Amino acid sequence: MYGGCSVSEPETRGIRAYVALMKPRVLILLQITALCAVLIHDALQWRISGEWDILRTGQVMFAVVIGGTLTAGGANSINMWYDRDIDPEMSRTDRRPVPSGAVSPNNALWFGISISILGVAWFIAMTNAVAAFWSGFSILFYVLIYTMWLKRTSTQNIVIGGIAGATPPLIGWAAAIPANELSISNPFFLGGDPLPWLMFALIFLWTPPHFWALALYRSTEYQKVGVPMMPWVKGADRTLLEMKIYGLLLIAIAAIPWMDIEAVGTEGAVTWTAIAMVLGIWYFRSLLRIDVSEEIDQKGRIPSAARSFRTSLYYLALMFIGLVVSSLNTIASLIFLVLTCVMIFRNEGFSKQKN
Repeated sequence: MYGGCSVSEPETRGIRAYVALMKPRVLILLQITALCAVLIHDALQWRISGEWDILRTGQVMFAVVIGGTLTAGGANSINMWYDRDIDPEMSRTDRRPVPSGAVSPNNALWFGISISILGVAWFIAMTNAVAAFWSGFSILFYVLIYTMWLKRTSTQNIVIGGIAGATPPLIGWAAAIPANELSISNPFFLGGDPLPWLMFALIFLWTPPHFWALALYRSTEYQKVGVPMMPWVKGADRTLLEMKIYGLLLIAIAAIPWMDIEAVGTEGAVTWTAIAMVLGIWYFRSLLRIDVSEEIDQKGRIPSAARSFRTSLYYLALMFIGLVVSSLNTIASLIFLVLTCVMIFRNEGFSKQKN
């Protein structure tokens, strides 16, 4: 989702304060998934046609980075404006630009609206109307549905709100398709390939267990400001159960055919399935190991939950890197699978020694 659970944010002033309004650390993850979608689309087309316009791919990626930064940054800025009443009450957010006084609420609002509009206009001018549609959709969904409605009324706020954070692959994929092959009358049609929607589903299912891993030991802050997070409303056990369900669903989607066999061949498709399965099981194991009865560490964290949170970041990054590699070359994907297994075994061995 646009504004994930993060560490305490440093106080900033001047231009840096406006950059901070955009939540740059969150933007990086969003842009990586969008850029991967562009590369995956063009790599698969290259393997089918034998032709790849590298210059065009670079131009599209540039357009996606600029447009995505503006639109997601604008949504995050509006989010900070709306949350100006609760941000001062939480240690994680009390140094943000608005509660710290570095940016006035009105300036934060108008800055967010301005760059959001500019970002959508950028996508229309530099890519196509469908990419612009999904960027505009993500802004409205994050601001109106998540920030202004669900965040303060439902324990499923992160689940449903995660739709906004799952749209970057749709935006990147749409931007990679020539404008004459898409129609704004049906923005759900992205060339007929299910892959962008599977990437969307991946991020959507990943968001709740990723976010709740930190919310497990920050629930008192959310309770203090009246934000109905799952851990304090339903309890840690219910939260862990739902996290494990999402973890199982992440393993299950690995069994769905992701890759176009015409492009990558049977071997490439099977290798990708193995990569997704191995990574899914590895992440699920981190969820199984969360122990809410653990002693809190010096930073106020539940160690096993913090480890699962870190694992979730590696999991998502490796899934998208694996998709790019698998789209480019089958031999490279096999090497990536082997290296992934070695990394996991070494990580597991290190964890056992540490425990």
